[in-house]
Amino acid sequence: MIDQEISLRKLNSDDLLPLWQVAYGKENLEWMKWNGPYFKDSVYTWDEFQALSSDYLNNELRYGIFEHAQLIGVVSAYYEDGDLQKWLEVGIVLYEERVWGKDIGTRVMKLWLTHLFEMTDLPHIGFTTWSGNLGMIRLGQKIGMTEEGRIRKVRFWQNQYWDSVKFGILREEWQVLDW
Repeated sequence: MIDQEISLRKLNSDDLLPLWQVAYGKENLEWMKWNGPYFKDSVYTWDEFQALSSDYLNNELRYGIFEHAQLIGVVSAYYEDGDLQKWLEVGIVLYEERVWGKDIGTRVMKLWLTHLFEMTDLPHIGFTTWSGNLGMIRLGQKIGMTEEGRIRKVRFWQNQYWDSVKFGILREEWQVLDW
């Protein structure tokens, strides 16, 4: 999947070290402040990350985001309802701060949702974020998604409560959008 200088593809073993370097191999991991920071996810060492590599390699539901062939992030999808596989949620992480605010996330999400609608027969795809992540909220709005739910003050971060915000789009809504 390609949009000008941006491409998405399955990750392979050659991508593991560059992925770890961009995601965890730096001092200041700004992306972690926006990607569900209330979960307090681990910062993996290279060895720990290698142990998780099976989750990343050749995975139909996790692709690398590349800019000019350089790995800058990942998109993912998972079934909220487990083995039933009728409720698909997506995610995106752009690890490289230098690409934030340049519509790359919007372009990537258009490619990813198109791909997921093509590979499934599902009528709905969505994502969940939090009210402090205004970039993700704007992304959902820009690609034509609907705010389908808001659970008020359930995410506790930096000594305050934030809302959990759910966005979604139906297949027939996606198909009529003019990209």
